[in-house]
Amino acid sequence: MWPLGHAAGAYLLASVGAERDWLPEPNAVLVVTVLFASQTPDLIDKPFAWYIPILPAGRSFGHSLFFVLPLCLLAVLAARRVGWAGLGLAISAALLSHLALDVIPALWGGGGWRYLLWPVLSVEGFNSAPSIGAMLEDSLDMPYFWAEFVLAGLAFVRWRADDWPGVTWLFERGGTAPTVVRSRQDDD
Repeated sequence: MWPLGHAAGAYLLASVGAERDWLPEPNAVLVVTVLFASQTPDLIDKPFAWYIPILPAGRSFGHSLFFVLPLCLLAVLAARRVGWAGLGLAISAALLSHLALDVIPALWGGGGWRYLLWPVLSVEGFNSAPSIGAMLEDSLDMPYFWAEFVLAGLAFVRWRADDWPGVTWLFERGGTAPTVVRSRQDDD
């Protein structure tokens, strides 16, 4: 999946989670954090597999459950320690949504899932950095690629319904930092 789809999926999950009182209400801090967390596996794996060849594939270490699950636990524990437990849960949801969205094509035989268990299971990589343009061109005939735009449209509608969290802070902040919205879990 491309970055747009991961961002959209993570925001939708965070917004619905807030509606169900599982996660804090979206605000500037939550939106930026969730969007960053939704990209984290690719920000780790792609550069270190394609440009600085330390990892075997663009989906390996950062996409492995052996890395992501402890990272989720660390996010929840660290956030809880500073009184922002809901933010730690939102980070975890965004990280896990990335893996879920990447593995969906495997259900239709369009991709692998072995990277989820890397390094226990091996993964195949590229011999050199793939061309982003070629990857985009290859994606154009895949319904999964176009579904990302539907997901982004739904996220945009939801973001509007949530009253554009993050935008108000950008334009009305007056030099002050945003505050972290505390959730009910923070009071435990």
